[in-house]
Amino acid sequence: MNVVITGASKGIGKAIAEIFAAYGHHLFLCSRGEVALYKTMEELMTKYPAAIIKAKPFDLSRKEEAKAFGAWCLEYCVPDVLVNNAGLFEPGSVHNEPEGTLESQLAVNLHSAYHVTRSVLPWMMEKRSGHIFNMCSIASLDAYANGGAYSISKFALYGFSKNLRQEMKPYNIKVTAVHPGAVMTDSWGDFDNSQQRIMEAADIAKLVYAASHLSPQACVEDIVVRPQLGDL
Repeated sequence: MNVVITGASKGIGKAIAEIFAAYGHHLFLCSRGEVALYKTMEELMTKYPAAIIKAKPFDLSRKEEAKAFGAWCLEYCVPDVLVNNAGLFEPGSVHNEPEGTLESQLAVNLHSAYHVTRSVLPWMMEKRSGHIFNMCSIASLDAYANGGAYSISKFALYGFSKNLRQEMKPYNIKVTAVHPGAVMTDSWGDFDNSQQRIMEAADIAKLVYAASHLSPQACVEDIVVRPQLGDL
């Protein structure tokens, strides 16, 4: 399969890239950080030589770069799987978060997925197959303290996913919204997870991979996964 993954240089995106690489799929990766992205590509190519992996840095919060990434992917393939994972967590509250927080959160967490998807969708629709995963959050489902613009952007991403799901049914294109709770990524900084309080990025990757390999007539619409002891 041809698998396109955004925000692929670390965290959940990197874990998803690794599981698809382990099974020998063709990967097309991007992230904003050039050094980390190419390091990830080299690591995966060394570890999984059967996989074909291409990577190129793009800042998907910028509309033209999001569209350019889609065009770059189409130079090589029509995606079978598109994972819109690029995202950023900026904590804050609506009443006092810095001016521009909503705009920046929407640009990274919503607009990136919207424009990348639209850039490749006509070819997927013509092919009448494919699977789109949007990395939402439990913050897409419930409000919480210090969520602010981040939660608003994730609610919007879930709305995008639900609308896209309805639109793509006649074209045999699946759409899955992924709602992870706390996952041990850079967003948690130096959090001490020695007690395994929060999940591993590989947990999310395994669920995405499994959902992508069901029969054509089965679509997992939502994946909600939380730490065993609940949200923090």
